[in-house]
Amino acid sequence: MRAWILSEPKPIEQKPLKLVEIPLPKPSAGEVRLRILACAMCRTDLHIVEGEIPLPKLPITPGHQVVAVVDKIGDEVEDIEIGERVGVPWLASTCGECDYCRSERENLCDSGMFTGQHVDGGYAEYMLAQAEFVYPLPENYDELHAAPLLCSGVIGYRALKLAQVPHGGKLGLYGFGSSAHVTIQVARHLGAECFVITRGETGQEHARKLGAVWAGGPDEDPPELLDSVIIFAAAGELVPRALTHIRKGGIVTCAGIHMSDIPEFPYEILWGERIIRSVANSTRDDVRELLHLAAEMQLQPDITVFDFEHLNEHLLALKQGKFKGTGVIRIGA
Repeated sequence: MRAWILSEPKPIEQKPLKLVEIPLPKPSAGEVRLRILACAMCRTDLHIVEGEIPLPKLPITPGHQVVAVVDKIGDEVEDIEIGERVGVPWLASTCGECDYCRSERENLCDSGMFTGQHVDGGYAEYMLAQAEFVYPLPENYDELHAAPLLCSGVIGYRALKLAQVPHGGKLGLYGFGSSAHVTIQVARHLGAECFVITRGETGQEHARKLGAVWAGGPDEDPPELLDSVIIFAAAGELVPRALTHIRKGGIVTCAGIHMSDIPEFPYEILWGERIIRSVANSTRDDVRELLHLAAEMQLQPDITVFDFEHLNEHLLALKQGKFKGTGVIRIGA
């Protein structure tokens, strides 16, 4: 089988990923082997490849928005059949025994492992996954449109839950890439008015087409105070700005796994019971809820499809913002 391997993190411009032939993996007890159809690209992949996120395992195959077909089943696996189409997200496994896992906060498990960081991910023709952490996919999605739901969709959905925007409330989205363009569709379906701050007229126009009531640039202020803000851009300097744009009691939610440092800011812009919170991974329930909601509302990610053979170049295009929506790597058929 072919797989993209990262042996040493470097800037994506230096093409650190290498396409190599490796043996077909064999599933252990509790695992399934998957024949991969597609894997969507995520900025977290860039952070991994470029060394901004710690890597406990090297070499590693990145990729964590995977649509695949079950190819082989290990011992002790139930309720999954060979030939079933499933999705694999960021969360690869948890201990199942700690206080976090036992209190419906498995996303915070200290022993949690993540696809493409701790275990080999989806930029390959086959992969292994824990059977308890794969998900049946809605039938009304092809593999290319289903892939972005598994991280862009799920993380945006969890960020939206934590933002606690009231029905009919005003939600700000800062940055408008892969996750935000899915989140705005869910937020509007759930009754929020959306205001978008993002660089470039292309992104702003994309936001308007997806229903933003206002879209402006990084130096512009929304025309009215917001109930909540979700920051998708990995720029810590946006946090103080967002605080000035929300009402008292409002929430600023930082959706990324990686963000630059938040600069010092005056207490007065936090005062009034404003809240800053982060999003850490997602739970299995988040994935199930988002997939059910996506099928119900016919959520449609905007995608750009890329081939499997030039992954370094495609991740560079992601870094440079050369396409809108989500980039999806077509791998199998």
